[in-house]
Amino acid sequence: MITAPNHVPERLALLATSAVDPFLTQELLTGEQVHGGIDLAKVVEPLPEDDARWLVEPVRSLVEDAMYEFREDRTRADAWLATRLHATLRLTRREAADKRLWNHIALAVAPDYVAWRHLSEPTANKPERRIAAERFRGPADRQCFSRLWWAAELFRNGRDYEPVEAACGNQDLIHTVLRMELIDHRPTAQALVRLLKSGKVTTGREIFGLSVAINAAGATLVYDVLAPDGPRDPARLRDWIAEAGSAPPVDRRRLPDGPDEDPVREESVVALTDYFAELFETAPVRGRKSED
Repeated sequence: MITAPNHVPERLALLATSAVDPFLTQELLTGEQVHGGIDLAKVVEPLPEDDARWLVEPVRSLVEDAMYEFREDRTRADAWLATRLHATLRLTRREAADKRLWNHIALAVAPDYVAWRHLSEPTANKPERRIAAERFRGPADRQCFSRLWWAAELFRNGRDYEPVEAACGNQDLIHTVLRMELIDHRPTAQALVRLLKSGKVTTGREIFGLSVAINAAGATLVYDVLAPDGPRDPARLRDWIAEAGSAPPVDRRRLPDGPDEDPVREESVVALTDYFAELFETAPVRGRKSED
């Protein structure tokens, strides 16, 4: 397994996707050898030096702890790291939508974590172990670090990250649901977590079938009417971001706190949970009829 690059930068930066490919070598994608880091540092765009959020050490420390803590079960690292990455990288959504930031974290700061987490196991059809290139510079729902940050952003309930742990503990949920436009509706996200925690929906086929039904119903039903969500105060998020420089490192044992925003209305979550449970009864779940 590869180790960290010889040169790990002190600060985060922006790495254009067009500059990524020369560093996605065969040796890197097979987990054999990482780039040195010096040449990559020449093609990045620096971020403001007066912003404490761009220090690399807190992120680097997190991924090293994750690799040690979950060395026996790599997939469990997602639920642990998602909440702490979000609380450490206090970003606006606009900043988080910039793929260049995630490119830099994956290639310059923690390519060894990407390899550790996403190096495939050999199979009869694919005997070579390999990391998909999209884990370094892919879309938000596939890139190693952006998918975790966005899962935490979309599934947190105000400052409470507990729903994020539940969501990220199911790979099928985060892979499928992060592609849904409706997931930005907070009661929808919380209702899905409730169904998952209750055991009503568990398998990948069930999650996919329910997501299809939810999207189809959303074309004719405005979920904001069925399950209204109060307006969010942008000042609370700005204050949380402004406190990044004085915030202590996130706790490794207990969940951190997110922005001090109001939680989702309980009546809205209950209404959508019940509605989605009804949708699930007729959702197109492949194989369900034959199993029944």
